[in-house]
Amino acid sequence: MRIGYARVSTVDQSLDMQIDALKEAGCERIYTEKESGAKDDRPELERALDNLREGDILVVYKLDRLARSTVKLIMTLDEIQKKGAEFVSLNDKIDTTTAAGKALFGMLAVFAEFERNVIIERTKAGLEAARARGRVGGRPKTDQKKIEKAIKLYDTQQYTVSEITEMTGVTKATLYRALKERQA
Repeated sequence: MRIGYARVSTVDQSLDMQIDALKEAGCERIYTEKESGAKDDRPELERALDNLREGDILVVYKLDRLARSTVKLIMTLDEIQKKGAEFVSLNDKIDTTTAAGKALFGMLAVFAEFERNVIIERTKAGLEAARARGRVGGRPKTDQKKIEKAIKLYDTQQYTVSEITEMTGVTKATLYRALKERQA
């Protein structure tokens, strides 16, 4: 099955051109959303990926509709490949069902790994320079009392996680991590 994914960054933009191209490319199912590509939380993309089965093909109009960074793109393409599915970007002429498309995918993976390594090197150098000047890196620790309050609010089941984070200032990630630690 050919599954399409179309995305625009704002509510004001139209998906029509992408949807028309995906239909013309033979997509039987099309997932759409109006979310920034910089956001990692894109429910319709997740649904499209979850519904991919071996032999399916995920089709997008352009690569930047799928991901904004090379690293995120490679991670997504790797997920598609692990499911035994293929990938097609109509406008970029990338088709992993062909030998040339698989080769291009391999080159993208090399560049993504290079980009990741450069970022790691820069981060390490920046942290070392900061330590040399007496600075300590990392995020500030969340007050344990705030975390305990967030857990108590969570246990009441009267509030959503978003409401709890707003009331306490504890991030979702910190709350979920604390809940996981409590279960262990």
